[in-house]
Amino acid sequence: MEINSSVPILFPVEPEKFWQQLRLIIREEVDKAEKNKKTVAGDFETPGLTQKPLYKIGEVCKLFDISRATIYEWIKHGKLRPFKIRSRVYFLWNDIHNLIIRA
Repeated sequence: MEINSSVPILFPVEPEKFWQQLRLIIREEVDKAEKNKKTVAGDFETPGLTQKPLYKIGEVCKLFDISRATIYEWIKHGKLRPFKIRSRVYFLWNDIHNLIIRA
């Protein structure tokens, strides 16, 4: 890329050095965004298993980026089947996976 040196620059940095720094900043931000994606996906992993077998309602909401009210509607319409263990409600990974495939 050729840079026109006749255009005045309003900050005291050589144009080539400016572009190098800008590329470095962009590369760092892209790497940070990719790392955050992996972190979000990693929240749902269980050591020794390829996927978690049971998900809490909050995890399902986070996974689909939806509200609890939507989960309750899905239960009402038969899209998700809740499983109660003691006082907590869980959802099977297979049911969640089927919802992902249908979407």
